[in-house]
Amino acid sequence: MIDFKNKVAVVTGGARDIGRAVSLRLAQHGASVALNYFENPEQATETVNIITAGGGKAVAIQGDVTKTSDIQRFVSATQQAFGKSVHVLVNVAGGLVARKKMDEMDEQFWNTVLTLNLSSVFMVTKAFLPIMADGGAIVNFSSQAGRDGGGPGAIAYATAKGGVLTFTRGLAKELGPRKIRVNCVSPGMINTTFHNTFTKPEVRQRVAASTPLGREGDANEVADLVAYLASENASFINGASVDINGGIYFV
Repeated sequence: MIDFKNKVAVVTGGARDIGRAVSLRLAQHGASVALNYFENPEQATETVNIITAGGGKAVAIQGDVTKTSDIQRFVSATQQAFGKSVHVLVNVAGGLVARKKMDEMDEQFWNTVLTLNLSSVFMVTKAFLPIMADGGAIVNFSSQAGRDGGGPGAIAYATAKGGVLTFTRGLAKELGPRKIRVNCVSPGMINTTFHNTFTKPEVRQRVAASTPLGREGDANEVADLVAYLASENASFINGASVDINGGIYFV
């Protein structure tokens, strides 16, 4: 049984899609959830309301996870709401930004994508580590793209997500003495706004059809995996990246 009672969980990008599913699942297992969102207060409020309606505790804090000042405000607001320590950190925030091949992207675009998907994970983790309780857990988000290089126009995104894999392994070693476990999930084709925006319907249909399970994944399935990795049930899993893609790609 997964139990986060009396624990505080922090979720970046926690207001929609997979982030929302993670926030809800952690709250359902008893965690007080501090979730970050960037540009949609309505979604954030709705997520918080769902949690509180179910008897849970949650706050939503607006901020840009690529800006140190916003991240520090996130830390302070979390402590103000739930006390001095956090026990779970889930780094969901990220995005493709746009599909651009090498001859279409410039240095600014490259840096934007890497900052959003890789540097932000470093910055948020660094800010929360001083208040993270020993024995806590961090779950980062990579992607199948970080494993296989991604689809057309996703080389910058895939590179950033590959960096998250390596960051996870290195941090797992570094935080071992504090018994803080650091793991990662690498989703494949999940039914989210991400693919609604960046992936053509015919491509989604083709990928789903070629997946051994014959379908896309659901955000709730990813949330279940995250909750497990963050829980004591996964107490000897550290530095791992777990693929959740229906079997379309194996490591």
